[in-house]
Amino acid sequence: MWKWSSFCLLVLLLGACYQPERNCKAFKTGTFTFTAVIDGEEKTTTFVRDEAMEVDYFEGKKDTSSIRWLNDCEYIVKKINPKSRAEEKSIHMKILSTDGNSYTFEYSIVGSSQKSRGTAIKIKP
Repeated sequence: MWKWSSFCLLVLLLGACYQPERNCKAFKTGTFTFTAVIDGEEKTTTFVRDEAMEVDYFEGKKDTSSIRWLNDCEYIVKKINPKSRAEEKSIHMKILSTDGNSYTFEYSIVGSSQKSRGTAIKIKP
């Protein structure tokens, strides 16, 4: 009995110590794709990011945003030429985990508690 409970405790402790890979620096720059379901339809956007700017390509349109890095895994995105009041709001992005050529992130409008998640895939360095 002692051995079984010791084994269970060890497994529990090792599982609690698991930290997902977070190699955020590898995703600060490059070309990426992100697919989301919008009104029941899958839509993909491509974006090119460097240390200070991000250019999004979505449904034949190009949009540019500034980027301010808070740390290696978090940054604020702000559209340079917003076309509506909603687009004037900054978005907080946080890389939660990385895996090979992709990363899982969480995003929200700055000041909002409502968060969403997504996965981006790096297609070019």
